[in-house]
Formats: sequence, C-alpha cells, structure tokens
Amino acid sequence: MAKFQGVDYFSLDSLLSEDEILVRSTVREFVDHRVLPIIEKHNRAGTFPEELVPAMAQLGLFGPTLPPKYGCAGMNNVAYGLVMQELERGDSSIRSFASVQSGLVMYPIFAYGSEEQKDRWLPGLAAGEKIGCFGLTEPDFGSNPGGMVTKAEEHADGYLLNGAKMWITNGTIADVAVVWAKLNGEVRGFLVERGTKGFSAPEMKGKHSLRASVTSELVFEDALVAKSSILPNGSGLRLPLSCLSQARYGIAWGAMGAAMACYDAASNYAKTRIQFDKPIASFQLTQAKLVHMITEITKGQLLCLQLGRLKDAGKARFQQISLAKRNNVYHALEIAREARTILGANGILDEYPVMRHAANLESVLTYEGTHEMHTLIVGEDITGIPAFF
Repeated sequence: MAKFQGVDYFSLDSLLSEDEILVRSTVREFVDHRVLPIIEKHNRAGTFPEELVPAMAQLGLFGPTLPPKYGCAGMNNVAYGLVMQELERGDSSIRSFASVQSGLVMYPIFAYGSEEQKDRWLPGLAAGEKIGCFGLTEPDFGSNPGGMVTKAEEHADGYLLNGAKMWITNGTIADVAVVWAKLNGEVRGFLVERGTKGFSAPEMKGKHSLRASVTSELVFEDALVAKSSILPNGSGLRLPLSCLSQARYGIAWGAMGAAMACYDAASNYAKTRIQFDKPIASFQLTQAKLVHMITEITKGQLLCLQLGRLKDAGKARFQQISLAKRNNVYHALEIAREARTILGANGILDEYPVMRHAANLESVLTYEGTHEMHTLIVGEDITGIPAFF
C-alpha cells in the first residue's frame, strides 16, 4: 500500500504553525511505523496493543495540553487535535485509548482534583506507567446520565460505592477509575484504584466494532474508598459533562483521520484497479464518490481547525463541540461506506483499512453522545427551545 501523503485540498497546512506541523508529522510517522503494521492482527484477535503505550507516552500523547510540571507536553488544542486525527487514522481504538487517558482521566484530575491527587496520578498517567478509565455510563442510563443509580455513602472510613458502569474503555486494564456517583443526591467524582475490595472490571467480549480496544463493565459492591479519593473541587453533572466536551473535541478531529484513511485507500485503489480496459477512477460515478469524500473531509478539517482556535482562545462552547462531533463522525462513516463501494468485494478484506474503520465509526457515532443527542443540543442552542423530552 502506498505511503500516506496526507489529505489537504484547501492548503490547511498554510494555517498551521511549524510546531503544529511537527507534532502531526511525528505522530503520522508513529502511526505508519508502529500502529499500521500490527493493528489488523489485534483487530482480528480482539486485543489492545499495550506495547504501544510506552511509545505513545514518550511522544507526549497523554494529557498533551496539560502543564509540563506534571510531565505533560503543554501543546495547544490544535496540536492535540492533530494528534487525535493521526491516531484514529491508525485505528479508533488507539485514539480512544489516548482520548480517555487524556480527556476523561487526566483532565478531571487536573480540573477538579486536589494538589495531592494531581501529584500522585498525573505524572504516572502522562508517562504511561498508569492507565485510567472513566465511569459515567450505566447499563440503564446512557443518554440520560442524570438518571444514574450508582451511589456513594459516607462512612467513618471513607465512601461506600454501589452500582455499575457500562461500555468503559480501558476499564479492565486501568489502574484508576474516575467514577461518578450520587452522594446525597449530588453527582460527585471519585478515584477508585484497581484492587479495591468490592470493585471489579470484567471485560466485555463479542464486539464487532472497536475490537482492538478494551471495553469493560465496572461493578461496585460495597466498594470502600478512602476519604481522599473524592474529587474535592466541584459537584454536579456539569463536571463529567465538561470532561465529555474534552473527549468529543478529540473525536471530531479523530473522525477526520479515519475518513482520510478511507479516502486515501479508495483513491489509490481507483487509480490502479482496471475494469473495461481503464482504471475505475476514469468513470464518472467513481469520481463523483471521490469528490464527495474530499469535499466532506475538507469541510470537516476547516471546522476542526476553527474549533481548535476557539478552544485555544477560551471561546469554544460545548454546543460548537457537539456540532463538530456530530458532523464529522456522520460524514466519516458515510465516507467509509462509500470507499467500500469503490473497493468492491476487496473492500471487506483486512488487506485494506476501510471495513475496519467503518465498523469502528459505527461505535463512534454513538459514544460520547449519540448523533441524535448532539442534534438536540445544537437544536436547543439555535432555537432556545429544549426538545429532549
């Protein structure tokens, strides 16, 4: 397969700084040399390539926007987005791991944790020596996180947790779980360590999507955690939702990486696949598909870049992040499906990345807020009328 050269129809590189281009180039090379040669094997086996974690940490890919004092890279948000783009060009599972570690574990510890919690956990998480997960979604409460039934009760020795979480990336391999539970009816965050009595994290099997990712349940049966485990700075549902905004931002960029991989595979294939004595790229319908792909990729790239600039200026709103996640994942999945039609029967083979990306994007369309929920978030923002119920 030809080496990936990038997809940049509108010269977006001219809008990036030298540092941002360097970050993207570094991660692109990592994906080409370390991820792509092994990802199909792990996808077939349904295993996460844990051997990549130290190398990702060495590149500064965990918590990259957090301060260097914790061992983090201190990147801006555009550079972080480019990291997510390139990782998902490799596979959604690799981007999900980094996204959870960064946006859903390190971010809440940094934003809502005590100095002791930050000093204890952030350096190890940045170095890849510790792995984290984020527990919000429950078996009966996905799009309605406020309905959570996981509860915490205060005891003399700490807090007693009871309940369950579902669809938790990294759960089984995590050293620490950021768990959201109701304490006296109010949502609070807790840091629950692996090995805590009454806490288990069985891995979920049988997935047809995100097969190279560890997906788990978190079960709490009178799990006693120390008083020092509670995140002290803030309460309410706005805390976990703010973490989701961090993750959704990365997803908007990541989806473009998957779309770029599918477009690149389809474009190269169309130029070399001969039918009726000429390459199928010479046929009008094939060109129409490729033009649709490059159009939606370009629009998604521009959307991400402006969102990143707004985020760096402290002006990005969560509704704008919802629009980006909604748009980019939807069109990335559309592009993956269309790329598969260009490849024909070959499109279902894992010799090409298209079917793997299509299957992964089916999950990405749903997680971190479904397409429908993001539609309603933006709908309320532009009309002033909530339509959730």
